[in-house]
Amino acid sequence: MSQSCPLKKVDDYRWKIEKTGGMHTEGLIFASEKMVSNICSDNAYQQVSNVATLPGIVGYSLAMPDIHWGYGFPIGGVAAFNLNGGVISPGGIGYDINCGVRLLRTNLSKKDIGKNIKNLIAGLFTNIPSGVGSTGKLNLSSQEVKNVLEKGASWAIDAGFGEKVDSENIEEKGILEGANFANVSPRAIERGREQLGTLGAGNHFLEIQEVVEIYDEKYAQKFGIFLGQITVMIHTGSRGLGYQVCDDYIKVMLSASRKYGINLIDKQLACAPVLSDEGKKYFSAMACAANYAFANRQIITHWVRETFMKVLTKSPKDLGLELVYDVAHNIGKFEEHGGQKIFIHRKGATRSFPNIPVLIPGTMGTASYVLVGTEQALKETYGSTCHGAGRVMSRTQALKGERGSELAKRLESEGITVHAKEWKTLAEEAPSAYKDVNLVVDVCHRAGISQKVAKMRPLGVIKG
Repeated sequence: MSQSCPLKKVDDYRWKIEKTGGMHTEGLIFASEKMVSNICSDNAYQQVSNVATLPGIVGYSLAMPDIHWGYGFPIGGVAAFNLNGGVISPGGIGYDINCGVRLLRTNLSKKDIGKNIKNLIAGLFTNIPSGVGSTGKLNLSSQEVKNVLEKGASWAIDAGFGEKVDSENIEEKGILEGANFANVSPRAIERGREQLGTLGAGNHFLEIQEVVEIYDEKYAQKFGIFLGQITVMIHTGSRGLGYQVCDDYIKVMLSASRKYGINLIDKQLACAPVLSDEGKKYFSAMACAANYAFANRQIITHWVRETFMKVLTKSPKDLGLELVYDVAHNIGKFEEHGGQKIFIHRKGATRSFPNIPVLIPGTMGTASYVLVGTEQALKETYGSTCHGAGRVMSRTQALKGERGSELAKRLESEGITVHAKEWKTLAEEAPSAYKDVNLVVDVCHRAGISQKVAKMRPLGVIKG
């Protein structure tokens, strides 16, 4: 490690940044020795230090092992703030508000879908719009958009896109309270009107997977997971609407930071007191975008079920396509920890509460995981853990090293069927552009902030 890198080893999976300069608290990064050099060369540790300068921060400025450079806050960053003097920052939640993961279980094994995997992937690719700027099969009125933003997944279920029981297995039951349509800009609403029920592009995906390893039989049974089982994972967020909400409120927060005399070490940390007018308005708009994402994944789930029924000519009961869980990994929440109500930013970090599933998506062609939250996470990370692999290479760099068509052939030779709108997207999202998700998950498991339950490998992938 270079002498300029300030990470001090606490144990095999924890590294501390001492409080210096304007920092109000120390930084704590979860990582293995092998990961530290990359974290230092990426300078993402500096963003952990920067977050620690924000007023009202409580506990450590935290980062998970999938940490990499982000807008203001690092991706993989977690920071909690008290409600009396603490702040809320769009950079601490990110542009893709409530980007998250949903996992569906089935009653099926690999032999039950056999050679139908290609037909299933083709059917899903046709039925679920994907790609940059993709528009969906729904075209909502402004009133319908309002209902989506304020009611989340329950709007989709009431509209016939799923079952009432689905909401029992969604974080916040699919409705983040406090959403207010009036605080979302007309531009954001317009962007959201045609994109509900779409996958989007970038690192978003839909996968058909096979469970290849069980680590904790008790929790696997509780979550309805068995060895050799077919699962479906959906990874997407709030699309253009969420992006626009973030963009709109960064401008508001830059002004608010000046108004409230908040000294910003980095303008991308623009923020306002949590309970200020600006803070409340941003939260209400962010909650709208979060609800849009919950509804988005719910509608995609309905079309997954339709496609499986059509291709496999099986009944819903035979398929058993039930929701294991749906969890956000870019979100801000009011939560109580240690008897204190706080506001917590999770940006590229997943909620890790005891007995509740934690879903960790892999990168194209690599494994995904089901974990379970822990008491240790509640004590140490405000109930947070990693969210995925974490990039080590920009999309531009990835394009220099990979050709999308060749990558598709290579994945096909490994038994993974891939459909994408563009070869360019495949190249940008190549596994080589990311950290090893197995190592990331292993750090969280060994540090005790989440525990491994099951591992899935992809059989078929849809990319935007």
